[in-house]
Amino acid sequence: MDNLKKHYEVKNFSDRVALGFTKFLRFLADTFFKKRYGHRAVVLETVAAVPGMVGGMLLHLKSLRKMEDDKGWIKILLDEAANERMHLMTFIEVAKPTLLERAIIMMAQFIFIIMYLFIYIVSPKTAHRIVGYFEEEAVVSYTDYLNELETGKIQDQPAPEIAINYWNLPLHATLKDVVRVIRDDEAGHRDVNHSFADILERRKETQTDKTVPQEKKLSQE
Repeated sequence: MDNLKKHYEVKNFSDRVALGFTKFLRFLADTFFKKRYGHRAVVLETVAAVPGMVGGMLLHLKSLRKMEDDKGWIKILLDEAANERMHLMTFIEVAKPTLLERAIIMMAQFIFIIMYLFIYIVSPKTAHRIVGYFEEEAVVSYTDYLNELETGKIQDQPAPEIAINYWNLPLHATLKDVVRVIRDDEAGHRDVNHSFADILERRKETQTDKTVPQEKKLSQE
């Protein structure tokens, strides 16, 4: 349970921007969907599947351009995008999005792709931190969803066949089982993206440490 409550503490301006952006989007989701968790998941998982694909694409191009190995990041990010897409495919079976929600999905995806692409180009570290905070909120939302199912406030139902096949769930699995495995997925994405942001931060600090002595030497000359 402690793993579900993990939160990365803000350490600098980049982290504050990432957390503020995330909290703003959380406010919009809470205002529009309230406790309609299935419909909320359909829209948010459409957006959640974007960062991994955008990041993987940009790292793929960078790897080609610089002729450098990507250290396995591309596959991790593309696998993350595919996993989020399966979350979406699952909840489409559960929630049956309305015409309005499908329109919102199209607009949200278009806007978010442009925004995230720009953020990743300017600051990959901030981009990964945003996803880390996104996934923290996703864990909270799915925990709330699970609580509603366990208390009977939302009626449980058989798990969609696509979810049973993808996560190798028992044939008698229910929506509660699906929400649990998806929540675990989100916790894993949270840790990966916070870890990537930390690695990029350390690289930046290392580069700065190497640059400063050189600048001092030049000033003395």
